[in-house]
Amino acid sequence: MAEQQQNKVPNNAPRGNKPKTAKWIYIVYGAIMVALLVGMFGGGNEAKKPVDWNKLSLILERHDYESITVINQEVAEIKIKADAVKAYPDLYKDLRTNNITGGEGPVGMYTYNIGNYEHFDKELAIIEAKTGEHISYKIETHSNAWRELLVWFAPLLIMVFLFWGMSAYARKQMGGEGGGGGFGGLFGFGGSRAKQYDATKQVNVTFKDVAGLAGAKEEVMEVVDFLKNPKHYTELGGKIPKGVLLVGPPGTGKTLLAKAVAGEAGVPFFSMSGSDFVEMFVGVGASRVRGLFDEAKKKSPCIVFIDEIDAVGRARGRNGLTGGNDERENTLNQLLTEMDGFSSTTNVIVLAATNRADVLDKALMRAGRFDRQIYVELPDLEERKAIFAVHMKNLKLNTQEDSEGYVDKDFLAKQTPGFSGADIANVCNEAALCAARKNKKQIEKQDFLDAVDRIVGGLEKRTKVLSDQEKHTIAYHESGHASVSWLLRWANPLVKVTIVPRGKALGAAWYLPEERQITTYEQMFDEMTSLMAGRASEEIVYGRISTGALNDIERATKMAQALVTYYGMSPEVGNISFYDSTGQSEYAFAKPFSEKTAETIDKEVRRMVEEAYNKAKELLISHREQLDQLAAQLYEKEVLFREDLERIYGPRPWETPEKPEIEEASEAPELPENTYNPENTTLS
Repeated sequence: MAEQQQNKVPNNAPRGNKPKTAKWIYIVYGAIMVALLVGMFGGGNEAKKPVDWNKLSLILERHDYESITVINQEVAEIKIKADAVKAYPDLYKDLRTNNITGGEGPVGMYTYNIGNYEHFDKELAIIEAKTGEHISYKIETHSNAWRELLVWFAPLLIMVFLFWGMSAYARKQMGGEGGGGGFGGLFGFGGSRAKQYDATKQVNVTFKDVAGLAGAKEEVMEVVDFLKNPKHYTELGGKIPKGVLLVGPPGTGKTLLAKAVAGEAGVPFFSMSGSDFVEMFVGVGASRVRGLFDEAKKKSPCIVFIDEIDAVGRARGRNGLTGGNDERENTLNQLLTEMDGFSSTTNVIVLAATNRADVLDKALMRAGRFDRQIYVELPDLEERKAIFAVHMKNLKLNTQEDSEGYVDKDFLAKQTPGFSGADIANVCNEAALCAARKNKKQIEKQDFLDAVDRIVGGLEKRTKVLSDQEKHTIAYHESGHASVSWLLRWANPLVKVTIVPRGKALGAAWYLPEERQITTYEQMFDEMTSLMAGRASEEIVYGRISTGALNDIERATKMAQALVTYYGMSPEVGNISFYDSTGQSEYAFAKPFSEKTAETIDKEVRRMVEEAYNKAKELLISHREQLDQLAAQLYEKEVLFREDLERIYGPRPWETPEKPEIEEASEAPELPENTYNPENTTLS
């Protein structure tokens, strides 16, 4: 902090003669521009008066003019006779008459802006035909030296002035210090755009504010210890890690975790996005990297955080169209050099975040640069409870446990599998908005359920008009999904099904997927079967199919392709995977298998999807009576829950008490697994 105060220049500190010099530059520049403008537009027109066409036509008809001169086909100068001025004093009172002597010689001159020269010539011809007298005029070409000077030198003066002004602004933004040379220093583009946060004042985030992420916090705690007690490690000959890469899906709290590290360590924190390094000017990105690390070294120990590092850290040599002189690659090279140039006593740690670690350059990931890679995954059940607790602190909730609207964070955590921390924050905010729309004084349980429905499925559109036939078709389609998912062992159990249009979908079903780390072939096949059940139900009942199963078929096909090409679960293809986990496949423009293998893959994908479809049809045919009952109730009520399905089909025999979260899911709509979204559907 002492060094920072020494570098800072007070506002009232003397700055030599710089303000005086700047003042004189402004004065000289303004004087030059005024002189050019005056020379171009002013002077020499004291005895010239502008005239409109009505008055000019009267002058021409009376022949009161001495002569007419057309200059540059732009302006006509009309000299008036002295006798005419004398004869018509009211008409020519705007001309000077004090020098009229004996009616000899012209006493003044009018000017007329021609505009279109051809139109002006035609108007004169009309007056000639009317008066029978020829109107003669001279055509002259005049050159304006001041105008030519302005045309040639004004752009140059303006550019010089702008360059000087932008350079001065850049120096001011950089604290009065001179920037780098060339265009980077002149425009300030080469300077670092990193935002510096003082840990004691601006970074007030600690690990207490980061809910969940238990494994990630445990790993970064070691980084905090490095910054707090570096000698404890260097005394034994060890080196402090130079880089920590946070990898995970969007919204999982990578940026928040980096701030918490700075807050816990109590050191300055530099934050910058990867896209801030990239500019259209050559060398700017490398210059900003140098500036960022120079500032960090002055403030060490500190943390440099680069968000979305994949914007600048992508693998080099992948774009053959730009050649070797790629600005992004130059920026990455400079970043690699700066990270490798740290000494063991610098005490500067680089934190970076990305959700595309597979596209990063291998040199960036090697030991000595990003020594540690921390995976920030989606929160599990217990972590979602903690995240809900954090975001509910400032909400006015219904806390009466015996009431129907009691908000239980444990219940909500069970209803939000697959939600990230940002998604949960959005749920809490949307619940507050839902309660406010209903003029409630407290946020209740139903508000959270409505918020989840709106976020996942969209807003209900009860104003959308559906024909009776379309409504029947949608009811049977969604009943097919619900029935098969209830009857299959490994399918996700139903939570809620509706035929009320929501978003772009005309119907939706919410399921509660089981949270598991690995998935078997049987589990994926049952999910495919439940996806195909909507179309199967339409074919069984109506003998025809519609476009409403587009989303279902797309998802089922992708699952089958993954089973065959990624997971090696096809007996025909074998235990072979064509998945590239690095994202740097050598087969960028060709398939990594032969045409014969491609035919086998197509046959296997088609076989799996057809088997799932046929199995769904068999289940629905064998339970046709229950299917009709469910569709009839869904058509009448428009919304059904888990208990309605259980009354028709009975409880699922394989559910055990070890999964209480599934039992408690009967009232909450959750992640929609299937949507009925027919486009351009024709029903007869």
